[in-house]
Amino acid sequence: MRVIIITSWGHKFCIEVSLKEPVVEIKRKIEQILGAPVASQILVVSGWELLDGLDMEDYPIITEGTNIHLTIKWMGPPLNSYHSSKIQITIKFSARQLHVEVERSETVRSLKEKLQIMDGTPIKRMSLFFSGIELHEDFRNLSEYGIREFSEIIVFLKGMSRVRDELPVRRLSVVVQTSSSLLNAAMIPLEMKDSSTVNDLRQLLLSSKTLPIDEYLFIHKQRIMRDNCSLRWHGVDDGDLLYVFKGAVCRSGY
Repeated sequence: MRVIIITSWGHKFCIEVSLKEPVVEIKRKIEQILGAPVASQILVVSGWELLDGLDMEDYPIITEGTNIHLTIKWMGPPLNSYHSSKIQITIKFSARQLHVEVERSETVRSLKEKLQIMDGTPIKRMSLFFSGIELHEDFRNLSEYGIREFSEIIVFLKGMSRVRDELPVRRLSVVVQTSSSLLNAAMIPLEMKDSSTVNDLRQLLLSSKTLPIDEYLFIHKQRIMRDNCSLRWHGVDDGDLLYVFKGAVCRSGY
């Protein structure tokens, strides 16, 4: 059955669980998706905390579509990766500037998409710089580059000749790791172009009947991967491990 995990900072995502599945296994899935250690997670349904030593069938209240609320109890200093408060930053073009509100956890790519909507500049022409350093890894969070409240980001526009000079396509050897409740935690080696999208990866696994027909969530380095973005965009490198779980991102929660 599919349940909905609702985080204390307002995000939602769906995961597939079975009645015999222990609570601690659900927490391990969440750890793969969010990076939150199992020991720091508190799962609650209708005011009842789910205990690690019990299975899903021990909680008859949990059925298809049940909302499970997730709270993170910090084991140390607060981590920026879970801090989703909004900040104001300044975007400087050569002849104008914009004031933009973003999430600390927002990616460089997401910021570029916002700027394209606001300013009309094609994403391929943008080079973003902060404190003299180019924000060249689209999948990185703004906070990973040290961007905070009132930071100034400078936008340089590439010439059209540079836009046409695309990076060469590389072939990657990756391993898809399933969850314990899916194919008994199988490890599936694959070769794909780094320009292939996550949806291409999904279709390859489905068309070859490696995975049964269902909805799946792919994770790379504790980040949920976007269907229409390439492996290169996600920073996938040769030999990397990709995790797959039954489930789907609940868009209404973002």
